Parts: sequence; C-alpha cells; structure tokens
Amino acid sequence: MYKDTIISAVLGPTNTGKTYYAIERMLSYRSGIIGLPLRLLAREVYDKLSNILGPLSVALVTGEERIIPSNVKYWVCTVEAMPQDLDVDFVAIDEIQLCTDTDRGHIFTNRLLNVRGTMETVFMGSDTMRSAIADLEPQTKFVNRNRFSELSYVGAKRLSRLPVRSAIVGFSVDNVYSVAELIRQQKGGCAVVMGALSPRTRNAQVDMYQNGDVDYLVATDAIGMGLNLDISHVAFSALSKFDGRRMRPLASHELAQIAGRAGRYMKPGTYGVTGEIQDISKSIVSSISESNFAPVKKLQWRSEHLDFASIPQLIISLQKPTTNSWLSRTKETTDLASLKALNEDAKITACVTSPDAVRLIWEICQIPDFRNISAEEHVRLLRTVFEFIHESREIPDKWLHGQISRINRTDGDIDTLSKRLAFIRTWTYVSQKNGWVENESYWREQTRAVEDRLSDFLHAALTQRFVDRRTSILLRRLRDKEILVAEVNELGVVTVEGETIGFLDGFRFKRDKSSSPEEDKALKLALVPHFHLKAERFYNSPDSEISFTDQGYLIWGEAVIGQLVKGTDILKPSCRVFVDEEITLEISTKITRRLEHFILRKIASSFEPLHNLSKDEALTGAAKGLAFQLAEQLGVIPREKIIEEVKALEQEDRGKLRKHGVRFGQFTVFMPLLLKPLPTSLRLILTALYRDLTEFPIPPTAGLVTIPKLLLENESYYASAGYRLSGDRAIRIDMLERLADLLRVENSRRGFEANLEMLSITGTSLEQFANIMVGLGYSSEKNQRSKVKETLVVEDTEKPKSGLGLEIDSVNEEPADSSVVPLDQVSNDELETFFIFKWMQVKNNKPEARRSSKQKPATTAKGKSKFKGPEKIERSKKIEKTPIVEKAIDPNNPFAMALMGLKAGK
Repeated sequence: MYKDTIISAVLGPTNTGKTYYAIERMLSYRSGIIGLPLRLLAREVYDKLSNILGPLSVALVTGEERIIPSNVKYWVCTVEAMPQDLDVDFVAIDEIQLCTDTDRGHIFTNRLLNVRGTMETVFMGSDTMRSAIADLEPQTKFVNRNRFSELSYVGAKRLSRLPVRSAIVGFSVDNVYSVAELIRQQKGGCAVVMGALSPRTRNAQVDMYQNGDVDYLVATDAIGMGLNLDISHVAFSALSKFDGRRMRPLASHELAQIAGRAGRYMKPGTYGVTGEIQDISKSIVSSISESNFAPVKKLQWRSEHLDFASIPQLIISLQKPTTNSWLSRTKETTDLASLKALNEDAKITACVTSPDAVRLIWEICQIPDFRNISAEEHVRLLRTVFEFIHESREIPDKWLHGQISRINRTDGDIDTLSKRLAFIRTWTYVSQKNGWVENESYWREQTRAVEDRLSDFLHAALTQRFVDRRTSILLRRLRDKEILVAEVNELGVVTVEGETIGFLDGFRFKRDKSSSPEEDKALKLALVPHFHLKAERFYNSPDSEISFTDQGYLIWGEAVIGQLVKGTDILKPSCRVFVDEEITLEISTKITRRLEHFILRKIASSFEPLHNLSKDEALTGAAKGLAFQLAEQLGVIPREKIIEEVKALEQEDRGKLRKHGVRFGQFTVFMPLLLKPLPTSLRLILTALYRDLTEFPIPPTAGLVTIPKLLLENESYYASAGYRLSGDRAIRIDMLERLADLLRVENSRRGFEANLEMLSITGTSLEQFANIMVGLGYSSEKNQRSKVKETLVVEDTEKPKSGLGLEIDSVNEEPADSSVVPLDQVSNDELETFFIFKWMQVKNNKPEARRSSKQKPATTAKGKSKFKGPEKIERSKKIEKTPIVEKAIDPNNPFAMALMGLKAGK
C-alpha cells in the first residue's frame, strides 16, 4: 500500500465528465491504469487512447482480450481483469458504486480497499458512495461534479410518438428484440446494443446509430455504464429486471444512471416511459432530478486472504466473515459454487494434493459462465479443462480445434449466432491464460478471428431484422419535402410519386408493411383533402348504404368506419368513429353525426310500438309502471319477474296495454312486433351496450323455433333474443305461448301424450320435446308399445282443469291406456317409443294461477288468503266430495275463446 498516494473520489450523476477527468489525470502521469465496468467501455476508451498516443503505448486487458505492447505506459482494463502486480503512478476505478452489486460487488470492493497508484488514486461514481469511502479511506478528497445539461422527465409516450435520437431501454433479450421489431415497423429501424454483444458487433450497431442511418437505439442497461452516445431521450420499456435470483424493481439511482445518458455535454435531455409502463412515481422523479439518493449502507465483500492448502481450506477462507460494519459477505458466487461442486468429485479431489493444484482449480473455477446453459453443464466444462491441464499440462490442440470448429459457423438466426458468440467467448477467455493451451498466440488469434467473424454476421443479422433500408431512405425524403402529394385511385390505393404506399380503409390509412408511422404522419396530412371529399360524400349517402353488425360495428360499403358505444339512454347509443388522428375535428364530427342519425332512425322505426306505448298519457298507475318496465327491457319481460305487477292490473289497464300490442302470455309479457329479426338484433346490441359487455351475443338465426342451450354467463340473453330456456333447448316465446294453449286443454293430472301439432309448433323430435316439457315443469315417463296396437288415452272430460290443464281433483289415477307396459316387459319387435307427460309439483317452477282481477280469493278468519293455486293437487277426501262451483270466464283472458269453446262442447 502506498502511504503517500493522493486518494480522491469524483462523485456525481451522469454526464458530468468523471471518466474524461480521470483519463486526463492519468495522461498527466508517466504511467497509469484505469478499471472500467464493461468490456464495451474498456474497448471504447482503449480505441480513443490508441488514436491519441498510438497503439504501442496503450494496453487493453479484459477477460477475453489482451493487447499488451512491449513499451506500454497506460493500461485500460475491465475491473475484474486489472493486473494486481503493477506499479503505476495513477490508478482509477470507474463506477465505484458497483461495490453494492450482488454478483460483482466484491471485486469492486477489493479494488477500493487494495488497489492504489504510487502517486494518485481516483474513484469515480455515484454520490451514494460518499459515506462509505469517507469511512473506509478517511484521507480521501472528494470532488463534486454537476451535470453539464438539464435532465427532465416527460412522462409516458407511445413508441410511435418517441422523438428521433431516442434510446429505448429494456432488461431482457426478449424485451429488447420485441421493442426493436416494433420500432422497425413504426420508425423504419433501430440499432441494438446489449452487454452480451461483442465489441465489434456493438461498435457496428452504434456507428449505424451515430451516423444517422437509424434514429433509434434499443438497448439494455449496458448504456448506463459510461457509453457516450448522441441520445436526446431515454424511454424505459420496463422498470424491473432479473438480478439472477428474482425480478425486482430498479432503484431510483439505477434509473438515474440510465436516464442520465439523455443529453450530451451541454445539450439537455429528457426521459420517460413507453409501452405498457404507466408512469414513474413522483418521488423517484424528484430523486433523479435532484440527484438525491439513499446512501450506500453495505458493500459486497469477499476475503482476499485465501488458503490454498486444500480445497476445503480454500472454501473456508472464501467464506470467512468480516467484522467491518461497512462490509457484507457476498452471496455464493458462480466460482465458489463451482469449486464446491468439484470438491464433491472424488477423481478431482484425488488429483488436487498440492497448493499449486488448488490454485489451478480455483483459477479454472473463475472462468465465467458465458454459455449460461446450466450449472451442471458449466461444472462439467470446468472439470474437462482441469483434467487436461492437470494431466497434460495444457489443453491439446486437437481437442480445442474440434470445439472451435463446431462454433465457427455463420448459418442460423440471431439467437443461434448469439449462442455461438457466447461459446467462443469461453475459449477466447481460456486462450488468454498463460500456459493453458499448446499454441497460445495461434489460439488467441484464432478465437479472436472466429469471434470477429461471428460478430460481423450477427451485426448483419440484426440489421436485416431490425432495419428497413427502404423506409429509412424514404423517411429522409419525406423530411426534406415541405409538401407531399398523395394520389388515391378508385380502389383506395395510395401512391406517392408512383410508388404504392398503402390504401384507404374507410377513413383510415392502412400503410404498406414496409412503410413506417413516420411515413404515415406525412402521408395522412397529404390525404386530408381526400378525406374531406370522402366525408362529404358519406354525409349525403342514403341509409341503405350503411349497416351494422351483431357486434355493433358500423359499416359503409365494405369499410368499418365506427362502432356503437353506450349512451345516456338504452335507446340512444353514441358512436365512436374510426378515423386517423390527423383527420380534422370537422371531418370527424361530420362522420359521427351521420352515423348517429342512421342508428337513431333504425331504432325509432324498429321500436316504434314501444315508443308509442311509453308516450301514451292514458296509461296510469300499474299500467304506466308496466309500460315503463317494457320500455326498459325493450319489449320482452319473463312473466315470473313481474307477477305482482300483472296481478295489480285492472281489466281496463290490460285492455289499454293490449291496444299497443302487449301480449300477456303464460310465460312472457311481450310485444310480438318486437320479435322480428331487426328489433331482436338491435335489442341484443343495445342490451349488451347497456350492460357494458365486451363481446356481444349473436342473435339466433331468423325462423328457428328452438335453439340449443348455449354456454352463457349472461342468462338474460334468451329473453333479449325472444326465447325462453327450457331444458337443453330454448323455445321462441311466441311459439311457447301457442304450445301453452295446446297444453291447457290436456289432462295434466292423469297424463297425456304429445300430439303432432305440439311437435309441429316446436319443430323438434319427440326426445327433444320431452326435454323441453321437463324444463317447463312436467314429468316425462318414457314407454314403448307395439306399433300395431294403437291406444288412446281416455280423458275424464267431466273434471275441471286449472291454468295449465291441471285437474283440481285429487284422485291419483293412471292413464287409461291398457297397452302401456314397462320397458322391461316389451318385445323388441315393431315397438315405438312414446312419452306420458304429467304436471309436477315443483317449487319455484309452478305456473301462475289465472283469475279475474275482480275475483278475490277466499280468506280465513285472520284475513289470510287460503287460495293455494293449482300446484296444491293433493286434497283430503272431504274436499274431494265438495261440489265444484263453476266460475265465470274472464272475457279479457287471452284464452277466453278457447275456454268458451270447451265449455260449449261439454
């Protein structure tokens, strides 16, 4: 340790010139070394110094690259690869706040505590490290640096709205590639920068961006570590990252490190979010603006005093705890985990019997897992390398040649090329180690050549996938033109200077796949005169040219130009028009007004009976209330939902409602005119809008009497569609009422069979009809009989029946058909199936007892009604012998004519 060295810490946010300051200080001495956090940044600084001083004065040392001239004065290294035995005048460590990183932090902490220049040592990084450095190195002189330019938060922007010279930042390869693909589609192309790229690929991508071939850069947080790029705006497409163990949100100082790349030197910059990210919290924005972050409390640390007596002793020394309150022993790193795994291998431990062998296996364990396949696969590779070096002193040429030959291929997609680059980095790293391979110089050149070749092909693949050259050139042309003239033919095809760009779909411009949103903007502005003429023609078009779909879309000709949306009233929906953003408010308003005129006229004509009903001032009291409910339900209400309201109606009220076409059916109160296809379709759409459904139910095919039961969460669908669910099928409500008329004259107590008219009304098979009857509350008894014997079910016509043909008599008689036999007693010859239907006493599924509003039920002494309705079939014999009093037929009953006919036929 050099006691006289000057130690300084240059701290501050990004764009403060800290790295540039350190390089200037280093060049003022005769020798120096600077440690940088990334191989990419190390290569960038090396290239700059080589151009200034010449390649013979500067060395580059990274894990995979060593360029060391004989008369080297200045060393540019990654922090991990910094030589530990050099005596130089000056030492600088960049991004010193990485002492807190869970994977690499112990290495930065080691350099902070142990690496010094003979004359000066400089640490550069975030101000969050001030307290830690001051306590660990009390003699440190602190230098504060402020940003050269202003950094502002501008909130969320869509990708299509991002300004030129923007960098979009993601934290995974998949995220970077998906954003890059969108940028290509919308902006014409982008450059891609990731830490995993080789310097050659990264530099080629950066040059493409810096030269203006593309205006957008998609990158990982690698750009947050000192890469100097011409970036005006940074947009985060994610605010969390996988840190090797879990997904976690980025801290405010980490976001600031990346956002600070916006703005270069004195040029102001902005940052924000894009994609699915909503916003950055105000507290974090405030911290970034004021560079006010929580100070570092713990530094990652691992003991540098290692015991190489044996592998177990080495493991113990690596896990040695610390008593320093600023230091926290790091989690188990990949190299230590690999060492422990190899220590479990008996063959390996048998070979490692000396300190030199322990040093060798520990050095081999520090080979980075570039391939990132699995821990087991990485340990297997380390075992192979150790066995070669331990047994043969070096990795044989023949074996290494086979490994590299399999990698040295340029076919495949981006992912394949990226994997091969990761594989070759392993052997590039191994070949840099002294004494590990037979022909070191040859393999260093060979692995570097393969890496360069793969890098070039990866750059070409990235460019081909994420850059549209034609679009980039066209965008430049568009920016240079003050007025762009677009032409539209009769088919809506849009051309510019004879080149097809896209087509018009209604009042929206659909771009060609090879164009971009930037082209769209210029082209849409050029298309405004065409949109004016088209809007005028649409406004004056007849209603016959406009239509709507079952999902509420509005169509003009063949183009979808709008959609119905919920309005202030169920019968007054609003319209959302589909127009481009560049279309003026005048055009948009004209299209909206025309669509609303169309749909309101359709509704008015389709629901005219309902409109007349709701406006009838002669309706009062219960009748007015029922009319209001009918209007609210668009003309169809299941009767069980309004039983009390119907009972409350006087005969005069019923008559007034019937004049408007209201039918009081056994199961439904409805207006038959509103069961036609057009009102039904509109009713389903309007109901779906009113209930905020995202997907509208499709109306049944016109003319179907019954439809199969659908898997729907919305049970009100059937009523809106004009059907009632019964069993496994739904039956149209008007046909159900016709069926009810037929059932009413049957002997439901003794049982009856379905006749041809019933089957004809429902349009079903006998089995399906039986299922419907069960859904209506009947029991269904299946039997078989001989076809040659036809039997008739004899009905007791002397016994009165209730609303659905249920006899009031309580005698439990069976049908008089003597030919009916159980299923297990019939032969298999000439048999036919038939059903006997009887009314069941099922709670909550009973028909309403019909009686005149003037007819009051008998009451008990306490005033309670003792009328039980037709469901109370079983009565005592005393009640059975009670004479039946014949009641007058209600002339307003919808079945009055049928009842009178039955009475006359007695």
